[in-house]
Amino acid sequence: MKVKKLITAAVCLSIVVLAAVSCSDSSISKADTSLPKDSSEPGGSSQEQSSGPPVIVKTESEPRVSQMENVKLLGRTYKSGEKLWLGLSGTGAEFEFTGKKLSVTMSGNDTDEDSLSRVGIYVDDELVKDVMLTSKSTAVDIEGKTDKSVNVKIIKLSEAQNSCCSIDNITVTEGTIVPTAEKAHKIEFIGDSMTCGYGVEDSDLTHNFSTASENCCKAFGVKTAKLLDADYSLVCYSGYGIVSGYSADGSKNTDDLVANYYEKYCYTAADGFDGIKPQTIAYDHGFQPDAIVINLGTNDSTYTGTDPQRLGEYTEKYVEFLKTVRSKNPKARIFCTLGTMGNTLYTAMNDAVQRYTMLTGDRNITSFELPVQDQMLDGIVVQGHPSEKTHSKDADIIAQKIKTDMGW
Repeated sequence: MKVKKLITAAVCLSIVVLAAVSCSDSSISKADTSLPKDSSEPGGSSQEQSSGPPVIVKTESEPRVSQMENVKLLGRTYKSGEKLWLGLSGTGAEFEFTGKKLSVTMSGNDTDEDSLSRVGIYVDDELVKDVMLTSKSTAVDIEGKTDKSVNVKIIKLSEAQNSCCSIDNITVTEGTIVPTAEKAHKIEFIGDSMTCGYGVEDSDLTHNFSTASENCCKAFGVKTAKLLDADYSLVCYSGYGIVSGYSADGSKNTDDLVANYYEKYCYTAADGFDGIKPQTIAYDHGFQPDAIVINLGTNDSTYTGTDPQRLGEYTEKYVEFLKTVRSKNPKARIFCTLGTMGNTLYTAMNDAVQRYTMLTGDRNITSFELPVQDQMLDGIVVQGHPSEKTHSKDADIIAQKIKTDMGW
């Protein structure tokens, strides 16, 4: 639902700080971490990326800055000068690292504490660093292994509309980094707060939203991609919809529509990419998915209710959005779904899919209903959002649907 900012639960794990960095009211100071042996966290997505030669550093006294072509891009990342900007949930970089030490320098937009960019660094799918970023440079050092390659993912866990951040520098000591190989399949997830993982780490229902408790890697989209061993890209905003964003009074909210920004890098209310608003930059849709999952309608229902005319508006706008999505992704199979936080609009959504097919002749699309969350059995989190357990159940259903339809 719509983002509200009342609390901060910033999580600050061990990092090395090159410049003074604050998280909540306390200063973050140093601490290196050795690489873990086991893994547990979902994998990432990628944009089309060529594999360049590895960055090789011969001695500790000669660290060399890595080039961005030596990482695999995750989602809709944006290169500006030497910086790689991350806006949408799940954006980032991935690579294979062999060497003595890895250093990653990052920074973010200045904003209130509940809206800071949250970034996780995963080594072999285990979260080893969890950082809330301000505009002050933050450096994270990780001790490596010279005799073994490890997978490293730097992932933006929070959503774009609150703030953006950048990977400013990556260096290695006595080692190499090379891009992680592309996976066989690609999926794009288009959605709202559920796709963002809104509040998934805060089960205290007296709390309100904070980016510190948002984690897209614990939401159904990333979980689905992991089950299918697919690369993914997320396009999601809390409170957004098809005909109306979240409405507290039943009036139509046309500011918060996913269609407004689908053809842009993303939307943010913060400074953006070095002062450039990403909503002004056209996205080239270089990430061409094999499958697209659209989960939109929960926020629309706060406007439509059960009013027939308003339900018809939702159906009409959904058809228009499907045409836009298809124009940018001509080969993808589209999966439209709804239901976890309420199924009021499912019939209207299904009507949109059928009408779209009738108007265009495009049959590479389907719809299916997700079960309403079982709050008593699986719990809920901030503002009635799904728990991680519910997200896992949804991921199982969606993955099976894609697998069956596409023969993966």
